[in-house]
Amino acid sequence: MKRILKIVGILILGALLFAWYAHEPLPEGNVGAKADALAHKMLKALNYQEYKKTRFLEWSYRNGANQYKWDKQKGTVKIKWDDYLVLLDLVKTKNSKVTKSGKNLSHKKESKTIAQALKMFNNDSFWLVAPYKIFDKGTTRSIVINEDGSQSLLVSYSEGGTTPGDHYLWKFNPDGFPESFKMWVKIIPVGGVEASWNDWKVMESGAFLPQSHQLGPLTLDMGIIKGYN
Repeated sequence: MKRILKIVGILILGALLFAWYAHEPLPEGNVGAKADALAHKMLKALNYQEYKKTRFLEWSYRNGANQYKWDKQKGTVKIKWDDYLVLLDLVKTKNSKVTKSGKNLSHKKESKTIAQALKMFNNDSFWLVAPYKIFDKGTTRSIVINEDGSQSLLVSYSEGGTTPGDHYLWKFNPDGFPESFKMWVKIIPVGGVEASWNDWKVMESGAFLPQSHQLGPLTLDMGIIKGYN
């Protein structure tokens, strides 16, 4: 037992040391018109106007375990996972409906499941449409100058979603297409973890959406993605 505890202690210490060395402090940026101009350049590259007009978005998450059909016009989402089917109302959450294996749930269980579905949607949809949310209510945009002289866009969220207070540093190619972002978020103890945003597909509606993301050895596949009217 003592040997096991010693090994566990070494592993924990190693993880803490790795986190300490890997951690990057949140960079400082300059807020203003230039930052907003860089943000608009990204939106133009991604055909933002076509995204705004796109009514339906479909994708999945966790290797297809979470399945979504989002009606942006009505503000509703059909979510399937395990034996659950949730018709989530993003405007009036209390109007959402839940079934499990085709059966209704108790009020307490239904409320808990709706809250879980909303949290899932906030996370899983962010990996699909994060670039289109950079002007959401409560966001601040600032320009960060990189060591090579290029510019990145730091987007900070003071409200909205499930974890307000998160920060994302976007990197671009010369045309303004997002290539990756670094994260300073509550659910990850290490700051500056980078995820790719370079596997873009053009939808039937004309908007661009990502097929997958790479976080080190981890691949986040968005499943069969669709955007249409």
